[in-house]
Amino acid sequence: MSIYGNPAPGVWADRAGMPPGPCDPSGIRLSRTAERRRGGPHMDKMSVIVVAAGSGQRFGGEENKIFAKIGDQSVFLVALQLFVNREDVCQTILVVSPSDIDQMKSKFGANIGFMGVKLVEGGAERHDSVAAGLAAVQEDAALVCVHDAVRVCVAADWIEDVYRAAVKHGAAVPVCPVTSTLKRVDKGGVVTETVSREGLFAAQTPQVFRKELIRKAYDDFRSGTLKLPAGVPVTDDAQIVSAAGHPVYAVEGDPRNIKITTRGDLALAGAIIKTLPQKPVSRRGAFEEAQW
Repeated sequence: MSIYGNPAPGVWADRAGMPPGPCDPSGIRLSRTAERRRGGPHMDKMSVIVVAAGSGQRFGGEENKIFAKIGDQSVFLVALQLFVNREDVCQTILVVSPSDIDQMKSKFGANIGFMGVKLVEGGAERHDSVAAGLAAVQEDAALVCVHDAVRVCVAADWIEDVYRAAVKHGAAVPVCPVTSTLKRVDKGGVVTETVSREGLFAAQTPQVFRKELIRKAYDDFRSGTLKLPAGVPVTDDAQIVSAAGHPVYAVEGDPRNIKITTRGDLALAGAIIKTLPQKPVSRRGAFEEAQW
């Protein structure tokens, strides 16, 4: 099942099966997950671009929602910690709005530097910010993972699922089937149509792609060589890669992977995080955030 490509109906890309893993010295066959966690020579590394350059207009208030707190940590720090200690990650990049770059450097520079995160200034639109992140990707990365900083409710295994699918297929996106009844509403607030939800899925992040694939798609899009349908806004990276002609395979997402859009989402995200499998706490920074 794919919202962009054409794999067998009803089969998720991450369930399609991977080649048998290698054996450890005892002769026990290792899974691909175990091989990557051991830092095996066959592990494809990915550069992670965490996009934190949105305007956050629906969130309200003067401060960008990436600085809002979940517990005692800012949203963007929670998002970064999903990736900084992973064995399959060789680089983590944080892309920030030009209006937030000074605050990020002055208030969180020590944290970001200690975590080994590269700070990059974003652009006016999301695709401008992702392009800025792509320009900073190091050459030894085989894959690029793009993640929204306001999606903090992500289990390590979910990242693994998308990574595995991208290694096999070149491009992968987590999706969830749309379960609500969909209505089209006109500018006057009147319902004009009930839209069939058959075959519709909500895309999530992280999305993972072969580096050369997403770079080429973005280069063509930004140069005008690649045209997207008129009137359709660019809201994710799978959209651009798919338009470039490469199948993007769907991985089973999770409805708990919410996007923080309003202030009410903060409490919900905090509650969801407590239900997710816990992993070792990553390096937070040379100083506690509270000191800043």
